[in-house]
Amino acid sequence: MKRSFITFLAGCSLSSVLYAQETKKDSIPSGQENKGETNSRNVMLNAASANGPREISIGLPGGDVNVLENGLPAVYNSNPHNVNTHWRGDGSLSHIGLMKISETAITTGNIGYAVNSFTQLGLEGKKMFNGTLNYNTNHFGRQQFDLNLNGSLGKDWFYSGSIYQNFDPGTFKLRFAQYQDRTEIYKFALSKRYNEGRGQFSVIYHYSNSHWLSNATTGAPFIYVGDGSVKEIPGFGLGTSSYLPNISTIPYLDIRTGKVETVNLYDATASRGNQVTLLHNYKWDNGLEWKVNMKYDHSQGSYLYQTPMDMKNQAESAGYRLKQADGSFEPYSGYVQSRMSCFNRGKIDEVFFTTELSRKYDNQTWRVGLNEWYYDVDYASNTTMYDHTVEAYPQMLYNTSSDKVHYYGNTPYYNFNQNASEYYKGHENKLALYATHDWDMTDKLNAYYGARLEYQRLEGENLAVYNADGNSVGRFNNYHIGAVAADGTTIAPRDFGYDWLNMALTAALTYKMTGQFGFTGDFTYITQRPNLSNFSPADMPDINKITVPLGRAGLYYNSDWVSLTSLFSYIAKTNNNSTLNLINPNDPTGKDIKAAPLSYDIKTMGWTTDAVFKPFKGFDFHFLFTYQMPKYKKYETGVTFPDGSVSAINATGNIVAEIPKVLVELDPSYMITKDLRIWASFRYFSKTYANINDAYYFSGRWETFGGLNWQVNKHLALSGTVINFLNQTGAKGSISGAELVEKENAAEYNGAWMAGSYIRPFTVEFSATITF
Repeated sequence: MKRSFITFLAGCSLSSVLYAQETKKDSIPSGQENKGETNSRNVMLNAASANGPREISIGLPGGDVNVLENGLPAVYNSNPHNVNTHWRGDGSLSHIGLMKISETAITTGNIGYAVNSFTQLGLEGKKMFNGTLNYNTNHFGRQQFDLNLNGSLGKDWFYSGSIYQNFDPGTFKLRFAQYQDRTEIYKFALSKRYNEGRGQFSVIYHYSNSHWLSNATTGAPFIYVGDGSVKEIPGFGLGTSSYLPNISTIPYLDIRTGKVETVNLYDATASRGNQVTLLHNYKWDNGLEWKVNMKYDHSQGSYLYQTPMDMKNQAESAGYRLKQADGSFEPYSGYVQSRMSCFNRGKIDEVFFTTELSRKYDNQTWRVGLNEWYYDVDYASNTTMYDHTVEAYPQMLYNTSSDKVHYYGNTPYYNFNQNASEYYKGHENKLALYATHDWDMTDKLNAYYGARLEYQRLEGENLAVYNADGNSVGRFNNYHIGAVAADGTTIAPRDFGYDWLNMALTAALTYKMTGQFGFTGDFTYITQRPNLSNFSPADMPDINKITVPLGRAGLYYNSDWVSLTSLFSYIAKTNNNSTLNLINPNDPTGKDIKAAPLSYDIKTMGWTTDAVFKPFKGFDFHFLFTYQMPKYKKYETGVTFPDGSVSAINATGNIVAEIPKVLVELDPSYMITKDLRIWASFRYFSKTYANINDAYYFSGRWETFGGLNWQVNKHLALSGTVINFLNQTGAKGSISGAELVEKENAAEYNGAWMAGSYIRPFTVEFSATITF
């Protein structure tokens, strides 16, 4: 169900500065190094979410946001256990940074940046009692509190305890739930130093309980003008009006049992985690260091999607009806929104173990590490279709005139599990050995290189069912284990199991031609295979090797008033596994939908210039410019419907949807006094295509942030932040149900009503931090 394509922000911020936002943490825990971090700024300044880290992609189709805590992934897979339900950038952390792409590749086997964080263990001093209280609110009524207490218990024993509470109603009211994000997280750590401080051992307990409705609330209707702009429909504000019916429960067909159940939409997002972490670090006098980190997490992960699909203006003759308070039905004409509800849930057990041995010398550092990561999950996604009017707090619609619609009783819900229902159960294990070497070969030349070899084993069962002729059965109405397809095939789980070897290689050279000017270049290459979640659809995934080469080269210049880096980059990825929901072109209702499997390649070339200017005391100005040309390769798929209709797409050579060619970031900051700072952040995204065929597009847009930070005294800090202070409104991302529209037909839809995601609305936030 995850079909995000997010912006390319090249990994070239070698000279940029992580500004002091209220979420920034300064201290690096004992035994940890930040050599593998890049100083890319504003990691927690997010225009898409009030509570999660900023996604910084590298021009590839979206996936998980890599978030590490104490060198271990916060979660193994963000679907169904989303990282935002288990981890927040709060006072329980002593440090938040951004890992370099090369470091992420070698230590995790993934490509891209990773948020790097460390738990506050209370080891910094000998005071018995230290505390930090953070408070955050906004003008929509969000209330967030987090508190950390830590200190010494004497005789080299230390403690740290944290509480995080978030009550966020979102930017519009949901009548079936009070909060769009209700999250609570508790942590307690006990640490012991021994052998005159050379060794350190910590035990951490972590509990999370979250109801996070973000994926259920992001769709909205608008009028597509045709010139790259959109207009709001009458009576609906983008980002400030609810596009969900006023109904608290929804039925679904359990794909495991075949029984119809009901779920409260708020309860459908319930995610919980119980986690125990052990940390050990020891330093010898000769510079040799040994680190062991491990954790076990038992969790329930849940996702709720309420995805807008096809939207059509229907005449009364189409048969849609509104149910009245007395139970009678009234004919309806007007816009009809089809929507797919996906209730995703999984029971998860995961174990992470990482150990590293390293040593520093005067001009070099070597490191050898071992990962052992185990993931066990029982997962299902149950889908339900329904129709509603297009307005704020829409009304449910009924229609029994089409043989493509199979209603459940006298309810407005139909076609259970026909579209994107998913199921898999099994376990995955990754055992990897890695090594790196950082070497100042001369006073002018530095080399960094490393390698990772990973053994991946996965096995389990799914519902990729094939008939006697070897053809995929696909999903159909009332699909579940034990159901019988039209051709007589009985739906039953099939077993799968694979063993693979993956690898990652990285190398970087920096040559200092002078004390201020030099050249830099790096290359990273990784291979991957599908993970368990790729086995969830109705077809088996492409299990061919996934390769990702990333190369960059350029120059840098540093002086008292400017730090500048300019790089050319190339990145590609083969065999991206995905699923595309295609609509029967000969079905006027738009209800006949099939999920098509897809494996495609992507390639991006780009140029990035990143600079920080300091023209006078107290003033910093960060500038980032990126030009890129991401394109699809081998993007072809299609499905055949029972009536013989074929829905197919060939987007090979098209610009990747949702990714702009030009990105600009402007970040001025000025210290008015030594305690008072004013800052702003302007991010420009050029024209983006809103469907895979590049038929629709959205004009360029700005995302803007600004604020004032005041360090009142050593115990109190205050800040005010304005998000989207230019008050831009409009749509972004992709347009629902528009996958097959071709460029030559795009003009026919000018002025049409459509649905998609939108720019985060104008928001004013206030924060306070008390330390004691």
